Amino acid sequence: MTAHIDREGCISCGLCIDTCPNVFQLADDGLAEVYVDEIPKEDEDMAVEAQENCPVSVITVEE
Repeated sequence: MTAHIDREGCISCGLCIDTCPNVFQLADDGLAEVYVDEIPKEDEDMAVEAQENCPVSVITVEE
């Protein structure tokens, strides 16, 4: 699985980072970013949860 964030729409709420810190982090510009190429198996459910709970729906998690 992979994740992508449309950073232009990110509001820097940090929910994705709180939900799945092994996949998402805050970049130097204050916006969330994905910092892994492949989501670790043990973090897949949390990454999907981050996608589902993103208040601005800018996270995409896919196979």
